[in-house]
Amino acid sequence: MNNDVSEQLASPCVSICALGDDEICTGCYRSADEITDWFLASTEEKREIIARAAARRDAASPFKLL
Repeated sequence: MNNDVSEQLASPCVSICALGDDEICTGCYRSADEITDWFLASTEEKREIIARAAARRDAASPFKLL
């Protein structure tokens, strides 16, 4: 794990913290485990968390790009 201090990624939290029945935050779309693991995750792991959250957000959105 390389946690490069020069490239710290900001948390994707949007201060709408509520977990749905599926244990996914309705604000940032991270899972409960991803939220808990965020501060100990490496930069690469954080990028992966952000990518998974973005995919969940896109899948949940009623608006689709044509």
